[in-house]
Amino acid sequence: MTKPLLPEDWLAKISRFQVATTSKLRGQHKGSHRSQRFGASLDFSDFREYHLGDDVRQVDWNVFARTDKYFIKRFLDEQEMRVHILLDATKSMSNPAKWTFARQLVASLGLMVLGRDDRLSFSVVQNDRKPPFRRKGAIYRRAFLHMVSMIEEATYTDSFTKGALAALPKDSTVLFIVTDGLEAIAEWEQLLKRLPRFAGDMRIVQVVTQEELAPPYMGDVRLLDSETAQNVNVTMSTKVVEGYLARRLAHEKEFTAICQRFGVRKLQVKVEDGLQTAIFQQFIKAHWIR
Repeated sequence: MTKPLLPEDWLAKISRFQVATTSKLRGQHKGSHRSQRFGASLDFSDFREYHLGDDVRQVDWNVFARTDKYFIKRFLDEQEMRVHILLDATKSMSNPAKWTFARQLVASLGLMVLGRDDRLSFSVVQNDRKPPFRRKGAIYRRAFLHMVSMIEEATYTDSFTKGALAALPKDSTVLFIVTDGLEAIAEWEQLLKRLPRFAGDMRIVQVVTQEELAPPYMGDVRLLDSETAQNVNVTMSTKVVEGYLARRLAHEKEFTAICQRFGVRKLQVKVEDGLQTAIFQQFIKAHWIR
């Protein structure tokens, strides 16, 4: 029997939370978020004088009886948030612990969105391109969790940054990209500068492992390149490890800088810290959920 992607009590834990954003809501359908426009919800805002052409059903006759003037009621409009989640399925994500953790993050975010009557879309950058998941409402939570659970392997053979744009819708309020961020900085630049066309609030969840941050190997080892499947014989001396750490740190600094340059928020989460730390500490502290 396949092990469940999320703990049994996880849905109850995340049901209290929702995705937080200050971006303008793009959805035109009824939702649970107050927009800056006025509409026909049950949340009263204020009065304004009646003008020719206004709906007479909105006239407040109690105010007319007191003032002998016509005023109509205004109500806060409620709109849906549209959230898209994009998952990196390149081979560098194929480490079992990293891949499971990335899908757990995707599932948790998606369940939050669906539970709040917002519209969720989800896509994976993979060789076998499939139509994105697009649903609204808590009734689709089980279907979404099943879909994410069934994505068994990360086997995409091309660059994630080159394949990402084709998998994105252009009508999102919030865009989450779940990736390890290992593509070249020049490739990230080409992707990030185009993201504002797809969403107002752009976020990257960078999934890393302790092994990637600080390799524990010493001596002669044979490493397998997950992207090319080639074996590489390496003598892991202190100098080699220090060189790796320096290159990784330089990549992280450039990655963070380019995200800031294009208005993309980035949060690095470590697999070994666990799902609860990522969701209930890091995401809340970053004001990504509330």
